Amino acid sequence: MNSVPKQRLFDAVACQLAQFPKPDMLAAKVNGSWKTYSTANVSEIVNRFSAGLLQLGVGGNDFTPEGADKIAIISNNRPEWIFTDLAVQQTGAILIPVYPTTNPAELQFILKDSAVKYIFVSNKELLDKVLSIQEGVPSLQHVYTFDEIPGATHWSTVTDLATNELLAHVETLKASIDRHHVATIIYTSGTTGTPKGVMLTHNNIVTNVLFSKESFPFNDAPQSRVLSFLPLNHIFEKCVTYIYLFSGIGIYYAESIDTISANLKEINPDGFTTVPRLLEKVFEKIMATGNGLTGVKRKLFFWAVSLAAKYDNNISGGSWYNLQLSIANKLVFSKWRQALGNNIQYIVTGGAACQEKLLRIFNAARIPVYEGYGPTENSPVICVNRRTAGGMKFGTVGPPINGLEVRLEADGEISVKGPSVMKGYYKRPDLTAETVIDGWLHTGDIGVWVDDKFLKITDRKKELFKTSGGKYVAPQPIENKFKESPFIEQLMVVGAGEKFVGALIVPAFTYLRYWMNRQNIPYTTNEAAITAPRVLEMYQQVVNSYNQYFNHVEQIKKFELLTEEWSIVGGEMTPKLSLKRKVVMEKYKHAIAEIYS
Repeated sequence: MNSVPKQRLFDAVACQLAQFPKPDMLAAKVNGSWKTYSTANVSEIVNRFSAGLLQLGVGGNDFTPEGADKIAIISNNRPEWIFTDLAVQQTGAILIPVYPTTNPAELQFILKDSAVKYIFVSNKELLDKVLSIQEGVPSLQHVYTFDEIPGATHWSTVTDLATNELLAHVETLKASIDRHHVATIIYTSGTTGTPKGVMLTHNNIVTNVLFSKESFPFNDAPQSRVLSFLPLNHIFEKCVTYIYLFSGIGIYYAESIDTISANLKEINPDGFTTVPRLLEKVFEKIMATGNGLTGVKRKLFFWAVSLAAKYDNNISGGSWYNLQLSIANKLVFSKWRQALGNNIQYIVTGGAACQEKLLRIFNAARIPVYEGYGPTENSPVICVNRRTAGGMKFGTVGPPINGLEVRLEADGEISVKGPSVMKGYYKRPDLTAETVIDGWLHTGDIGVWVDDKFLKITDRKKELFKTSGGKYVAPQPIENKFKESPFIEQLMVVGAGEKFVGALIVPAFTYLRYWMNRQNIPYTTNEAAITAPRVLEMYQQVVNSYNQYFNHVEQIKKFELLTEEWSIVGGEMTPKLSLKRKVVMEKYKHAIAEIYS
């Protein structure tokens, strides 16, 4: 299917309605029970929503990125998010999605830069955030809410504006919207400066959706369902959402990050998408359970985990290994699968590098985890490991998807060319010219080919640094390897311009407390724990054991232990749970100074 498709994103609804209309196209918890929306329900709601937007003066004939109306959304994942996205598209307006965790100053910049006309928010907290900066956004005419909030205007007032005449106009307008029209402008999180608006057309996203669907593959599966919890304003979750819609897969929205475990057991999904940090959290909980076992059960648990860590999907471990793994799956890993709903056919992870050890263990446990890769500027998928035989290799992000050209520049930078490459940065032709050269999107990521087929990401170009001795260091592979230790929750490598490489380490305090208890070392507080001589000695041994995997210049010579986990709320992590290195370096500059004192 390497020919360029002609669909627009909103055509997914008509496609599903014609091929496999479902009773549960979308679903969410309302007052403790799952409320489902059929394909026909969604189609009617979205068309009425579009008609209401037209009555409000949204949409029309100006389909240029600068002239088209902009509608913003700042909300948790829920059916109303998709209703808004589809309804805005059908009017020819452009959706501006914003992370719920975006700080007020950045929110004001995004809304003002894009000249947003209306905004839809989910709850009282986000309503208050928008109202606090509304005066600084002259273009903003009104705020609508998804929750019923006293004194606020509910989004249903927009659908109530629909008339038969307006509904007929919606159909005419839909037919006139070209696939090269900008569907959304997604602003970067701003970790490297002023947020940039990435303009993605219908054609950009739809080609990526259909090429990814074909490559992975996602088969048409009207009886299938998935759980969605990654933020919909991020292109990764938005892209897979349209893969689900075009494949007839029902989408159920988790109530929150905290309820994922319960929601998985309730709906028994076939799959979900995630980021490595959440997989790490799942594994930490599993290991904490193992540490709580005693006697034979404990030995059996850790024997199974040790066995799984050696798993390779491409190389048979032999009949004896396979027999042992089969026993481990029956006695130990079956409980893991039950905790995930006992029906997982695939988990796709992206957004950051995943620990190879986790990939081996989960796949050995018959919980298939597939790593993929791609930036917002490519809508986003460039590569993904396949569900087909020979299509997956641990430690890589898989082969490029069909329909794209991928090459490595002289310095190892990954470049991609194809129909899913962005239209450009909104109002920033200078940045666009620097990033897209002769049609090739320069990603800023460094990679290598493995077996002439699989792409392996080695680091971010901007994160490489030189020591004072002139040696280059790539922090990401070092950090990922060290995080395999059960004693390390998070780690950031430092050392730009210094004589040696150092590290800030956030201990895995649950595991550390367990170890201290077994060593008869009193545990009182995190602060006291990280200064205990035997704890410091143990962490030095951990660092020494992992240093052997790296050459001399890359080895961590000194480190500082920290008392608090890095988080979105603390400002050290992006909404997609990637590390904000500059923020961490500023916040912990005294600890870094101690390393090099």
